[in-house]
Amino acid sequence: MFSPQGRQLTDVAARTLTDGLVPVGVLGATGSVGQRMVGLLEGHPWFRVAYVTGSERSRGLPYREAARWAQSRPIPPGVADMEVRATRATDEAPLVLSALDAAVAGPVETAFAQAGALVVSNARSHRMDPAVPLVVPEVNPDHLGLLDTQPTRPGGIVTNPNCSTIGLALTLAPLHRAFGVRRLHVVTLQAVSGAGIPGVSSMEILDNVIPFIGGEEEKMERETRKILGVFGGEGIEPASLEVSAQCNRVPVIDGHLACVSVELEEEPEPEEAARVMADFRGRPQRLGLPSAPRRPLHVLEADDAPQPRLHRDLEGGMAVPVGRVRGCPLLTLRFVLLSHNTLRGAAGGSLLTAELALAEGRVPGRSEVP
Repeated sequence: MFSPQGRQLTDVAARTLTDGLVPVGVLGATGSVGQRMVGLLEGHPWFRVAYVTGSERSRGLPYREAARWAQSRPIPPGVADMEVRATRATDEAPLVLSALDAAVAGPVETAFAQAGALVVSNARSHRMDPAVPLVVPEVNPDHLGLLDTQPTRPGGIVTNPNCSTIGLALTLAPLHRAFGVRRLHVVTLQAVSGAGIPGVSSMEILDNVIPFIGGEEEKMERETRKILGVFGGEGIEPASLEVSAQCNRVPVIDGHLACVSVELEEEPEPEEAARVMADFRGRPQRLGLPSAPRRPLHVLEADDAPQPRLHRDLEGGMAVPVGRVRGCPLLTLRFVLLSHNTLRGAAGGSLLTAELALAEGRVPGRSEVP
C-alpha cells in the first residue's frame, strides 16, 4: 500500500487507514505540557491517545499515579489507567506529540520518525535544523513542504516554536505582509508555568521579577526569522528583519505578555495596523481545523488590555489578544500582546500543527481526516 505521496507504508501505518480516529502517542506525557496534550486530546474529533510515555521513574505505573496532575480539569478517564511506557521508538501510532525535555528529545524524536511516525515536537532540539519545519499554522503552513526533504520519510519531524516566539510571530506576520518589518524590540513578561513542573521556587519568584530566562532571548531572535522566512522548495530563506529580545520571569501562572516596538518599511496609521492584525486569518481558519481559533488575533480597545488573568483564555487559549496599538517615537509602531504559553504556545499549538498536517495529507497512512 502507498501513501498519497507514493511512499510505501509499514503494516501498522497502513492499518490505520481503516481505524477511524488517528492513534496518537504522547511522549513525556507526565510533565506540564504533556498533561496539557493529554487533556486536549480527550474527545478530539480526529485523534485518540494510543499510548503515553514517561521517565524511567514513571515506567509501568498507571498514568494517574505517574502524573503529578496540575490541570484544572480531571485526568481523562480513558488515559487515567493507561500504563506509562518507556520512551522507546515504535510504529504503533502514525502520529506522535512530543513534550520531551530538550536534554533527551533530539535522538528520541529522530528514532520515532525513523520508525515511520510524524513527530510534532515541542522541544527546541530540531527547531533550527534546515530540513525541519518550524511551524505556526496560520503563518507558514507551506513550510511543511520541508518534510519532503527529510531522510526519514514517510516519518518526519515538525517543530513547535518557543512559546514566546509563537505570539510574536502571529502578530508580526500580517504586519510584515502588509507593510514590511525591518527590525523590532520585544520585552517579555513570562509566566512561571513556562518553567515546567515544579518550575521556579516560591522564594525566588514571589515579590520578584527575574530578568533572565536561559536561552529564551536567542530563541526569539533566531526562530522569528525562520518562521517569517520564505520556503523555496528545498529550504527556508530567513526573513531579513532584526530582532532584539529581553525576557523576564514574573509571578503569573499562565500567559506571556510581550511589549513590542517595530520599525516598518511603510508608516501606516495605528488604526490601519490594528485593522490589518484584526482581519488576519490563515489556513487553519479556512480549513476549519478543530483547534483553530475563529480569529487568531483579537485587537482589544481598552487602555489596560491585554491582561493575563482576564484575556489568556480567549478562544480556549488559542487566540492572541493584542492591545495598546499606537505610534512609537523611536520606531514605527508599538503594541502589547498576550499568548497563553502552555496552550497556544505549547500543547495547543502542537495539536493545531498536527491537525494541519493531517488535513494536508502528511500523516503516514492517512489520506484524509476521519
